[in-house]
Order: sequence, then C-alpha cells, then structure tokens
Amino acid sequence: MGIKYDGLFRLLKEKNIAKTQLQKRLGLSSTTVAKLAKNEPISLKVIENICKELGCQPGDILVMEKDKPDNQLLKMLLEEKEMKLKGGLYHMTQIKFSYNSNHIEGSRLSEDQTRYIYETNTLAPEGDETASIDDIMETVNHFQCFDYILDHVFEKLTEDMIMTCHKILKNNTSDNRKDWFGVGEYKSRPNTVGDSATTSPSKVKTEMAKLLTEYNVKVNVTLDDIVEFHYRFESIHPFQDGNGRVGRLIMFKECLKHNVIPFIIDESHKLFYYRGLKEYEYEKGFITDTCLSAQDKYKEIINYFMGEET
Repeated sequence: MGIKYDGLFRLLKEKNIAKTQLQKRLGLSSTTVAKLAKNEPISLKVIENICKELGCQPGDILVMEKDKPDNQLLKMLLEEKEMKLKGGLYHMTQIKFSYNSNHIEGSRLSEDQTRYIYETNTLAPEGDETASIDDIMETVNHFQCFDYILDHVFEKLTEDMIMTCHKILKNNTSDNRKDWFGVGEYKSRPNTVGDSATTSPSKVKTEMAKLLTEYNVKVNVTLDDIVEFHYRFESIHPFQDGNGRVGRLIMFKECLKHNVIPFIIDESHKLFYYRGLKEYEYEKGFITDTCLSAQDKYKEIINYFMGEET
C-alpha cells in the first residue's frame, strides 16, 4: 500500500495557505514536512492536527493506494510509447481509438487518413474531398489525450484530470477561439444528449464532485462500475462539447488501472452505443453488451501482438 497527500496540497491551495504557514501554525518539524512532500507515512496525531486546523477529514487530505498490479497489457503500451515503436499495439491502439471515437462524433476523416496523420504528421487527401481543420486537430489532440491517460493511469480520477483531458482534446480548434465555450472548463450553456436534457450548468460542478466521490471510494472496480460511471458522466455532460470522447478515454484509463480488458467503441456500433446510454436506467444490458463486444475485438488485437491468450 502507498500513501498520497495530494488532497492536502490541493486543500492548501484552495485556502491560499502556504506549506510554511501550516508548518508554523502546527509546529511541524522540517522532517514531517519533507515526509508530506515525499508521500511518506507520518503519525496519526499529526494528521488529526492538520485536519483540525483545516476543518476537514483524513480522507480529504490523504489516500491509501494499492500497489500497482502486474498488468502486461499496460506494460506493453507504456514500453512501446516510450520506444516510439511503429507497427505495434500502442501504434494500432492510437489510430483505432482516435479514428473511431472522433468518427462517432462526426469527424469525416477516414481511418487511413488518421493513420497517415499519426505516422507522418501530415494529411493525405482522398479524392476531391477537403478536410476540416477541426477534424485534423481533434485527431492529433486525441493522440495526445491517450498519452496523457497512460501517463496518469494509476492516479485517481479528479476534476482537474478530466478538465485537462478536455483542454488537450479541444486545443487549437475553432471552439478554443470562442470565449463562451470554455475549453478545459465546465459548460456555461445548457446542452443535450440526443433529445435528452442534461445537468444544468449551475449544477455541473456539484454533480461531478458527487460522481467522483462515489466512484473513488469503490475498492474492487469492475467493468460494470466503469460503465456506470460513463453513463452518469454522459448524463451530466459537463462540457459544452467533447463529452463522449473524454468519457471514452476515461473508460479506457480506468480499465487499464483496474486490470479490466479495455475496449474501443467501434464507429459501426455507434447506434447500439447511443441506445445503450439512452436506455441505461431501464436496461443496463444494452450498453454492457456493446462494451463486451468491443472488448472481445480489442482482445483479438492484444492476442495478436502478445502471441497468447489474454
């Protein structure tokens, strides 16, 4: 088990209290402050004193994290990412994930064009069709988002992490030039999912905090838990646009973190996916079956590159 004091430093920042101020108020030794900075154990009495000073609970300032599991899939993805290996699992995942997730949301780039952008950082035209700059940027940005979730895969989900993912996804797009849009920020105007209303802008922060709190206390996270989080996230629809892509990136991250085989929702299953989200409260099986089908397809890709059953 490991300890992280991320909550403490976040709380100090919110209250505009410097670490040196806290140290003086509580008479903490330099050794104790150093242990906090290094995420090392400190006495329960010190934790109680900090909580009393800041008016919070121990769970607000520290979290006990499990040791990282032996996850061969994640190891392969991280190693190939670091090596910049071409033609491997990481390479194929980047292309298929970006193409399908963006295509579900209306991108007109083909999978071949997506591959060409990834491999050459240029665009190959197809026939007389022109390509949208936004489609191109969101394809490139999705590659970066995937790297971001890999780099932070074992960290717990936070609002900052989700907002950063959205900011990366929408960077340098036309939406980024709209003052009211709020790239990397929660929506300022009401939006819908299909014909269904979503959480009003004034309640988004509260509902997101509630969703994350309830999710992060789960101990043995399953595929069902991840799918439920996705449904609730999409129902809130916290951002003006880009919610589906951010939500599917979160699902992939959480699957990797909890040793669940991840998956990519195929563009051809878009209608089943949307139906599953729409009817989730009445029949959870629709969206679960779609995710399991996508999981089977990704297993085939994993087995090909690992050369064994997963």
